[in-house]
Amino acid sequence: MKLDVLDKGYVRLLDSMGSDLDVVNAARVSYDKRSELFGENDHKLLKFLVRENHTAPFRHAIVKFEAYAPLMVKNQWFKHLIGGIYTEDAEFAGLDPMFAWNESSRRYVTEDEEFYVPDANSWRSKPANSKQGSGSNFSEVAGSYWTKMMNETVHQGAWRYQSAMDAGIAPEQARLFLPAYAMYVRWQWTTSLQGVMHFLKLRDEEHAQKEIRDYAVAVKQLTATKFPVSIGSLDGSQ
Repeated sequence: MKLDVLDKGYVRLLDSMGSDLDVVNAARVSYDKRSELFGENDHKLLKFLVRENHTAPFRHAIVKFEAYAPLMVKNQWFKHLIGGIYTEDAEFAGLDPMFAWNESSRRYVTEDEEFYVPDANSWRSKPANSKQGSGSNFSEVAGSYWTKMMNETVHQGAWRYQSAMDAGIAPEQARLFLPAYAMYVRWQWTTSLQGVMHFLKLRDEEHAQKEIRDYAVAVKQLTATKFPVSIGSLDGSQ
């Protein structure tokens, strides 16, 4: 199952383990109780867990994604490698080998390079009273100039990269010519449902950078196909 994002990117749901029922049964194990079918009481318990931030039971469900996104998005997303062991009382709890991140590397492969180039209507201004984020969009006329500049930068970098490769420069050095932040990279992310929910809490909100928020929306929609009540409880739709 795949959803397209930005001009060339996507998020694909590769695999999952567990269900909403597994989450509530993990919560009930302390009382030596379990449900065989997901019912109204399970729905209420799951909503309670989300509302009160009792998220440990969500670690018993696993989701695996493949993403293709600009490097600037990947750099923000990579922080959520720790999301699989995020705890309520610690922003950083270390790395757990049970939660994985693997990405393609231009040290080893020379797949066709692709770049994110905002269209003329997508360039945003600097906010007036903030050190980060964006303000209003540039006009289409002004934006078209920067799209043209971006395309020229991409084409020049790609040409220099290929020229270096043709000259025998090692791929791990030739890649330095590529416009890094705009370049698309591919990776797989395996995490718990708790990790996904923490990711959505930070990246699917109004202060998140628009590009990663677009990816978060795709992650949310894909995860909801497997865990509809858990994800619906985040925004009150369930």
